[in-house]
Amino acid sequence: MDILKTYLDITVFGLLGLMGFIALWITLERLFFYKNLQTQQFSHYEHLNIALTKNLTTLATIGANAPYVGLLGTVVGILITFYELGQEHNLDTGAIMTGLALALKATAAGIAVAIPCIMAYNGLNRKVDVFNALYRADQSNALSQK
Repeated sequence: MDILKTYLDITVFGLLGLMGFIALWITLERLFFYKNLQTQQFSHYEHLNIALTKNLTTLATIGANAPYVGLLGTVVGILITFYELGQEHNLDTGAIMTGLALALKATAAGIAVAIPCIMAYNGLNRKVDVFNALYRADQSNALSQK
């Protein structure tokens, strides 16, 4: 149980930090890609769509699962709190509340990672829809001019 207590915060916050870093990296990479995108480079709609949606699934996965990572940290933190209180045979409400409050920080961190991820995912998905619509409109104009 001491190993869990020692490494719980480092593990949970390290994993959430890594997830946040990857999400930020993907978001910035996609924004730079969209900024320099020329839809005329693509000969087929599906090729464009594949390029536009690259790594968006990873971003959505991080946003969907970060709260669960935080929740896992909270559950293990609560487990540790109750285990320690049971070992001491002392029912101190202050210790219980302190342990629970410290355990909940993992859930808060998971939510703090998830919210910007989902916002970025939704914003990038909107850009994908706009680029796809522009591409289809350009293709329709090109066909009608022939």
